[in-house]
Amino acid sequence: MYISTFYSFKGGVGRTMALVNAAVELAQRGRKVLAVDFDLEAPGLDTFDILDTSPRRPGIVDFVREYVVTGQAPEVERFVGQSSALENLWVMPSGSQKQYAASLGGIDWQDLYENRDGYLLFEDLKEQWRNFLQPDYILIDSRTGHTDICGICTRQLPDAVTILFFPNEQNLRGLAKVVSDIRAESENAQERRIETHFVMSNVPDLDDEDDILQGMIARFKEDLDIDPEPQTVHRYDSLSLLNQIVFTRDRPKSRLAKEYRGVVDQIVEGNLEDKNGALHYLEQVEHSLESPHDIDRKLLKIEQCHSEDVDVLYRLGILAGDEEDWERAKSLLDRAVSSGYRQPRIFLARARALARVGKSADASRDIERVLSVRELPPRLVREAMRLAKLDSPDAAKLPAVASLPPKARVLLAVEMERRGEMQASIAVLRQVLGSSPDASAHEWAVAQLSLALIATGKLQEACSLLGRGGARTEAMDVQQAFNYGMALWGSTGSVSEEIFERVVELDEADREGRGDANYLQCMAVAYWAVGRLDAALEFSHRARGEINRSLRPTFSCWRYRTVPTQQFLEDTEGIIALIHGDKTRTPPFMTLSAETWPADPPSGSARGSPSQEGD
Repeated sequence: MYISTFYSFKGGVGRTMALVNAAVELAQRGRKVLAVDFDLEAPGLDTFDILDTSPRRPGIVDFVREYVVTGQAPEVERFVGQSSALENLWVMPSGSQKQYAASLGGIDWQDLYENRDGYLLFEDLKEQWRNFLQPDYILIDSRTGHTDICGICTRQLPDAVTILFFPNEQNLRGLAKVVSDIRAESENAQERRIETHFVMSNVPDLDDEDDILQGMIARFKEDLDIDPEPQTVHRYDSLSLLNQIVFTRDRPKSRLAKEYRGVVDQIVEGNLEDKNGALHYLEQVEHSLESPHDIDRKLLKIEQCHSEDVDVLYRLGILAGDEEDWERAKSLLDRAVSSGYRQPRIFLARARALARVGKSADASRDIERVLSVRELPPRLVREAMRLAKLDSPDAAKLPAVASLPPKARVLLAVEMERRGEMQASIAVLRQVLGSSPDASAHEWAVAQLSLALIATGKLQEACSLLGRGGARTEAMDVQQAFNYGMALWGSTGSVSEEIFERVVELDEADREGRGDANYLQCMAVAYWAVGRLDAALEFSHRARGEINRSLRPTFSCWRYRTVPTQQFLEDTEGIIALIHGDKTRTPPFMTLSAETWPADPPSGSARGSPSQEGD
């Protein structure tokens, strides 16, 4: 049960209309709603046809009067009626219209609280609402101004107060005390915080050429400490208002209905007992400025309120994993699975938790469940493959992998190369080349497969791939030409000047944006290959300087792998020695055979991206 009071300091802002539209919208969303008319001086909820309970019932005033006379709280069901239009909408009116003014005037609210346990009366009323109706939401229409009744509605009863105001000086001055009192109530309570939602209402839909409205909004935000931006309900000039139509029901596509739904969303998002509110909080909690104690208290409440809701349990489990509380993450995700959640994403999340708590066999079973599903989102497949650490040609046959779009499979292969899972990467890339009609995916797969083949010592196959169809040197781009030249050098033992001349030609034609360490290192090799040693040394020194500036793992053409900074520097020193005439220096990948390449590269080794030269 979540109680939200609708309050305004001044009248004429459409407070009751907003409450009725909010109540109907919540009821239409399947929530059970009780609307309570506490605007005792000017009641009006029961004048809306949709809130007609037929027959009319006594209400708040009669409830309090009977208590004053008897000293016993009456049974609330006599004062609450069901809407004749919506079965999950209930109403507690202000009171019987027979001798209403006399009944209201006979209540001394100060005496009620000071001498007759009025506070306990309204606490009892809340419990009766809960036990009799078990509503999801109670919306209270409060009277305006500073009154004893205002305090009941804005500080004792509610979990939240929706404050409607017209942005002018009267409302700003009047709201200051009310808002301060609400926040003081929250500070004094141990485990209770009253949320405040601000709604500018009855706002003219006019050009604000002189920034009058913006200036007032800025003052309200600063003086009342409003964050985020207040909701807005614009003035609606229509004679339909005379008939008190409910826009969220009768004109659901109107702008006014949309704005009322925004008010409802704000209330729901603050209600942790509502699934949508709980999920909203879980999505936002990482950005919360609340204390750890308040966050933990709310998370516990969410878990208690939604102990069998699989979506909430899943989100709680993900959040626990983000906090590296892996035992708790596993427990929550186990509960979600036991409650019937069978989406692949939960098995993936649980596999991560299982792996962290040392249950690798169970983690593997969950990963297998994920990878056996076809047409998963690429992100899930990539994450599952990272956890699987599967370096086998069989990876390409997995249903989740084989059903990926061609470009997504190439990207997966690139990531596997970076982790050193070269057999799996090569198998996936060969699969793309053998099946994809997508020309751009095909070319990308060729580029990536050539790198993987060179890195694993399959140099003749790399040459065949890069020179397929009798490709002419003059038609190659700088990446293809360089990789072809390196593969030929490794497979034949001799350097093809013709190929590397093409690389140098392309470099001299366009060097813009090619200053990264990888490119500079590649050019050092290319210029050495054509005998331009001074230029080769210059590129080597620039590559050294660039890697010292970036200090991040970078693709090295000396071994066709992405390597740490220190390894890149050592590789560049090897190139410098080669330039100086040390013929014993050759790229390490040339000493590998297709049968003996290392399946498990050193920690930190990874593959470069397809945009890097040498890739």
